[in-house]
Amino acid sequence: MRTGRPLLAAAALSALTLGAAHAFGPGAEAADPSGAAVAPAPGAVVAAASCPVDARYPKRQLRGIWIATVNNIDWPTRTGMTAARQKAEYVKLLDNAAKRRFNAVFVQVRPASDAFYRSSLEPWSKFLTGTAGKDPGWDPLPFLISEAHKRGMEFHAWFNPYRAAYDTDVSRLPAAHPARVHPDWVVKHEGRLYYNPGLPAVRDHVTGVIKDVVTRYDVDGVHFDDYFYPYPGSGKKFADGDAFARYGGGAKLADWRRANVNTLIAQVDRVVHETKKRVKFGISPFGIWRNKSNDPTGSATGGMSAYDSIYADARHWIRSGTVDYVMPQLYWPRGFRIADYDVLTAWWAREVRGTGVHLYIGQALYRVGATDTPAWRKAGELPSHLTRNRRHPEVSGDVYFSAKQVGGNPLGVMDRISRDHYSRPALLPLVKERGGRAPAAPANVRVQGASLMWKTSAGARSYAVYRVTSGEAGPCAVADARNLVAVVPATGGTRQTFALRGGGKYLVSALDRLHNESPASPAVLP
Repeated sequence: MRTGRPLLAAAALSALTLGAAHAFGPGAEAADPSGAAVAPAPGAVVAAASCPVDARYPKRQLRGIWIATVNNIDWPTRTGMTAARQKAEYVKLLDNAAKRRFNAVFVQVRPASDAFYRSSLEPWSKFLTGTAGKDPGWDPLPFLISEAHKRGMEFHAWFNPYRAAYDTDVSRLPAAHPARVHPDWVVKHEGRLYYNPGLPAVRDHVTGVIKDVVTRYDVDGVHFDDYFYPYPGSGKKFADGDAFARYGGGAKLADWRRANVNTLIAQVDRVVHETKKRVKFGISPFGIWRNKSNDPTGSATGGMSAYDSIYADARHWIRSGTVDYVMPQLYWPRGFRIADYDVLTAWWAREVRGTGVHLYIGQALYRVGATDTPAWRKAGELPSHLTRNRRHPEVSGDVYFSAKQVGGNPLGVMDRISRDHYSRPALLPLVKERGGRAPAAPANVRVQGASLMWKTSAGARSYAVYRVTSGEAGPCAVADARNLVAVVPATGGTRQTFALRGGGKYLVSALDRLHNESPASPAVLP
């Protein structure tokens, strides 16, 4: 949780973001294995705040994909496949993302009070084997995480907090399913089964499930999607009257429901960071907080209000510091009257300004080519969103729904995005509250034949490799990503190796798992 540091002035923040190269993590010094500060090695390069930067080549940018498991949307594509086939499908999704220089995956590990990992708290997901509770014969999660890490990608475990089952027949659930063991926890609503957000026992269970994963698995983040109280459907009321009578405390029903969600978010935030400080926690809310017609501080839009309809108060999470990032799902094109992408991006940028909460944009890759909206029939629509994002220094990246469309490349948009926006790799944005510290700068960096080699830096999870083909390999050479050619996951042993990519001057920096970056060491030519 953040400590509520005061908001910065908009002008000051813009000047800081555009004028400074945020190349390194907390402190300009590196650290040795004992934690003692050490000075940069002679000749090491540190970006200067005065260096000009090019917005087309951001040094730090989150580039992510959602991998949805519910109903076998992305992975696995059908139930009952062998472990080998499931692994092959997953690797293909990652390879498609890696070749386009993505650096994060958000994998749905708990779509409906079930598990894509071995759990004593909830049953195996039916989306693995076709039968809820049936053991698939292997634990997928260590493999999913390690394959992401091999490709230099962060792994965020995606949970749906309140969905209990996709139908209301509790008898079809495994005997040990929490909804069968605790029938008082659930609400049957419009053909689905939900945990009641108003019950403290439900919040404790959800938090316990997440703590279990963070404790036992090497995840980099915990992620919630936009499903809180059910979306409006046929108009049936959500039957939480008994819980409201018991716990409402005289509040209005809508305020009580929002408070229930806020309490869960704060509880999860606290438990995640108490368990492992480095693990990030964030949410991808519905793209409209409130409309101006609901609230003068809302956005100039006319769509559904998440605050009023599903009781999701993203502004509260931002201002209370109970999330590390928000990733609003801005699934509409520019110029769309009731929910204009440009209007909403500007609104969310203002909301996070000066708070320390990161802003990433959820992009509707799945809508590209849709015939019901003229803008989505244009190959330039989605790439134009990334161009417009440059107007808002608060936007630190984008995540695309969903993974299968990255490989599908509808209308060739991923080719355009790769060429025009992701032509260089990017380091991950630094969430300073998650800590970490830059490793020592790589030592003994030298060119040998067709390889660049350097001594392993203690604590390094990966290395950034820069290639300067003209001009000096000085501080400004590492200020943005113009010269960044690779982010290379660390390998075992005392030496690291990278295949040269042509002539020029090479520099190498070391990164910890959060991408705190050391000074860059220049290569010595033979």
